[in-house]
Amino acid sequence: MKKYVLVGTGGRAEFYYGAMAKDFKDTCKLAAFCDSNQTRMDYANQLLEEKYQHPSIPLYHASDFKKMILQEKPDVVVVTTIDRTHHTYIIQALELGCDVITEKPMTIDEHKCQEILDAIHRTGKEVRVTFNYRYAPHNTKIKELISSGIIGQVNSVHFEWALDTKHGADYFRRWHRDKRNSGGLLVHKSTHHFDLVNFWLDTTPEHVYAVGDLLFYGRENAEQRGETNFYQRAYQNDLAKDDPFAIDLASNAHLKAMYLDAEREDGYQRDQSVFGDGISIEDTLGVLVNYKNKSILTYSLNAYLPWEGFQVSFNGTKGRIDARIIEKSYVNSGGNKAEEGRLEHVSIVVSPMFDAPYEVKVETTEGGHGGGDTALLEDLFGNPQPDVFKRAASHLDGAMSIMTGIAGNHSLRTGNAVTIKDLIKL
Repeated sequence: MKKYVLVGTGGRAEFYYGAMAKDFKDTCKLAAFCDSNQTRMDYANQLLEEKYQHPSIPLYHASDFKKMILQEKPDVVVVTTIDRTHHTYIIQALELGCDVITEKPMTIDEHKCQEILDAIHRTGKEVRVTFNYRYAPHNTKIKELISSGIIGQVNSVHFEWALDTKHGADYFRRWHRDKRNSGGLLVHKSTHHFDLVNFWLDTTPEHVYAVGDLLFYGRENAEQRGETNFYQRAYQNDLAKDDPFAIDLASNAHLKAMYLDAEREDGYQRDQSVFGDGISIEDTLGVLVNYKNKSILTYSLNAYLPWEGFQVSFNGTKGRIDARIIEKSYVNSGGNKAEEGRLEHVSIVVSPMFDAPYEVKVETTEGGHGGGDTALLEDLFGNPQPDVFKRAASHLDGAMSIMTGIAGNHSLRTGNAVTIKDLIKL
């Protein structure tokens, strides 16, 4: 039985500690929580006891991270903190002899990424990045189809990701809205999508060109559309009551306990107006990528659309694959975890070059992302079976996914195409 500690008890943490406490209690020993916010840690312990019937565990302040490792002696550290701090805890954990499981993105810029890669090389320890989208049945099926050669060599991919006005807007209410925290959506969100392309095509990116801007959210855009009523945050603000983009923390017991009750310690406001000042991330993005195998990707991300999901087309030497996936929208930590990424529509169509198109059936299971979340957790904490699709993501997978977005951020700033090998030494 492996011993685990978790650092960062915010919205994503329960996905991991809940699974360890309930479904994998025979293979995992959950030993401690670490966070910069005592109220949030106390609430995580409360959930452990009341929701998962698991004994409370020791709590350590973020400044005592090293002390926690030395006292608890974990085998694995699970990192679910704010993105810009991932590298701090990953590197310390590696140097103290632990393996690491980290939420995506592994980190947010090339310098922090290089520090992580160097620490892995120096310590010989392991870092795994949790790309649950790889495990979603429809994405695994796409991998299977491409690997079978049914459309030949894939020469180009057109990939459009839609975030809606519920989930997409959520990135503009919270810490993600500051690019210094998240690397912007090209890193924080698109790392999933760039990883899928690497996974599907079994290749890595070489050159990246990106364009993008903040064109919908933010005060200036709202003013140009004629909006005159503005507020800083939704809590106790009458102007927010009729705003479909507002979130009411006080009406959701989970969000209230995790964020509203905790903000007296650090001032973090989870419900900022998406049409306020101070947003430094883009909401409209286009990216062009060349890959090592000579494939070309055209990619777009928009964070204010009427539906949530993606459309992707693969153009090969023997035909084409078209997939359209619609997911149920959600607010992070706002409800049932199984609702996150729940599928509402799945269509995968293969069009052979000289034959009639046909639809491919996809079998889904219980759990978020059509059962992908369940499969990921089994792979992390259970008894994983040999996987012909090699969905478990290593630190190199984590690096190559974020480097597409990081190179994209450089391209946004300079207006030039960026070569990834000029930014990082693998």
